[in-house]
Amino acid sequence: MRTTWSALLLPSLLAGVRGAAVKLPRTEYTRNPNYPLDVVDKLEEATMPKVEEWLTKKISAGANNNCTLENAVVRREWSDLPETERQEYVAAIKCLMKLPPKSDKERFPGAMSRYDDFVAYHMTHAMQLHDNYHLFGAHKYYVWLFEEALRNECGYKGYQPYMNYDRYSEDPLHSPLLNGNASSLGGNGEPDPAYKGIPQFGRSPNIIKTGGGGGCVTEGPFSDMVVSLGPTSMSTAPSTVKKNPRSDGTGANPRCLRRDVNRNAAMGATADRAFTLINDHPDMDGFYNTLLGTPAPKNDPYPWGIHTAGHYIAAVDPGGDPMTSPGDPLFYFHHTALDRLWWIWQMQDPEARLHAIPSGNMSMPMKRAVDPHDVMVDMEWLGPPIKLLETHDQLGGNGGAFCYIYV
Repeated sequence: MRTTWSALLLPSLLAGVRGAAVKLPRTEYTRNPNYPLDVVDKLEEATMPKVEEWLTKKISAGANNNCTLENAVVRREWSDLPETERQEYVAAIKCLMKLPPKSDKERFPGAMSRYDDFVAYHMTHAMQLHDNYHLFGAHKYYVWLFEEALRNECGYKGYQPYMNYDRYSEDPLHSPLLNGNASSLGGNGEPDPAYKGIPQFGRSPNIIKTGGGGGCVTEGPFSDMVVSLGPTSMSTAPSTVKKNPRSDGTGANPRCLRRDVNRNAAMGATADRAFTLINDHPDMDGFYNTLLGTPAPKNDPYPWGIHTAGHYIAAVDPGGDPMTSPGDPLFYFHHTALDRLWWIWQMQDPEARLHAIPSGNMSMPMKRAVDPHDVMVDMEWLGPPIKLLETHDQLGGNGGAFCYIYV
């Protein structure tokens, strides 16, 4: 198994590319030997010569904003990190949960921490964040700002990890991500008979059946977490979750973190599905629609689409509420995983795909007849506005502030 960055970018493999134009990182990144490379991992490795060729062209044109493969930071899969680094990430999350909020207290009386600042933004901008223009790029910026807060405000030395769904799909409950030990994101919720699962209208099966949880998380680093914002009217949590004092969910509503760690959801995001998503859809609309699971796949026991599947791997409250889902730290692993899949798709043909915008989908909000060059992404109290198309480029976008790759 290739285990180092140099193995991922062997100059001898870079046929037709002048390797001297781009220097490569020298740091080794060891993979977890318990997880052999899947088809998407292998595709990512095979894509790296295209990445180097693309960045070489940008450097030659003076358009890389000082981003190179030598100084690009590396986002890694959770289980590839040493346990000490996983614990450092968890400690940074808990630190952010203790810092005071910066959002408007009158507008968001339920925002009790810097961590809640991100939840407050998502819950009040969810329609925009999920329209066809913003689903990919705006979430890239959102997660990057969260990563910056962890690093700059809580001293975290690493970068936002992603989750490889396939590693955990068969048994998420005993995975390094959700097994409830000190180096995980916590475990399952207690059984709640009132929780039946997530309805999936227009699909067959028409429900992501419960995995047997649904109640309060009692194991792991977030067993004492206090959730405040939400739920909103979009919540899929059972009626046993108390209502928010404000109709829009922005009031203070202290309660436990609830989860249903769910194999039925995770199986909808396996590596074969992700590979098909990337490899069989050269057009953005095909990629976008397949990611969202529309039209609903036929003769598939897990026909959710990877976007939906990832959101409900451990959802109940706040994770099962599309508005407040960043209230569960697992949210950031899911959207970083989606960012990785989008990046691998882009890099198959960066000239044609880097700035591709989907035309729309009936299951998501749609923006029409707007020149994407004129669209701004404004994160308000989280970060300064930037141009939408700047969010599409993780190797030099945002004035060079975006400069990272995935391993």
